Amino acid sequence: MKSKRQLQKENTRQKIMETAYRVYSEQGFAAATAVIAREAGLSHGTIFAHFQSLNELLECLVGNFGTAFALEIHDLAESSSNVEELLKTHLDILIRHEEFYIRLVTERSLLPEEVQYTFAETQSAVAHHFNRVLEQEIEKKIVKDVPVHMLFHTWLGLIHYYLWNKDFFSPEEPVLKRYAQDIMNTYLTLIKK
Repeated sequence: MKSKRQLQKENTRQKIMETAYRVYSEQGFAAATAVIAREAGLSHGTIFAHFQSLNELLECLVGNFGTAFALEIHDLAESSSNVEELLKTHLDILIRHEEFYIRLVTERSLLPEEVQYTFAETQSAVAHHFNRVLEQEIEKKIVKDVPVHMLFHTWLGLIHYYLWNKDFFSPEEPVLKRYAQDIMNTYLTLIKK
């Protein structure tokens, strides 16, 4: 049984994480921890009572995001019967987290090295599940016999191109929501026999 103090500590840590997710989604990873503290209604020192450093906060934030993301893909890949379902679910997840994911993709090189590795681990987990589904589709002769890593990288390339150029394609609304069907249809046309 957790004490009242332990529960309060966990709730405060969760509040910091949720606020950091929102602030970084809106303002980018250059946003100061003081902004996160103010938005969460906490003192600035409270952040560092829960996280030893900004790097630790970022690593936890990206790690939690990546774990939740990978679990959703994992669950789908286990029950998925085809590549279309997997692509649609991947896009649905990205649409729900588009602002944060754009920041990860466009500002990745500005993040501390260990945070970059955490993001790479997420992409690797997603790739693993994509590869399993794509290999099955290749065996069934539904998808062209192309190295599966290239199929995954091509998929990410299409998505990331739209995210990187959101200001051109869809400045007023989520770009993936607007172009999801086009991205998916184009990709399927490229990979299917």
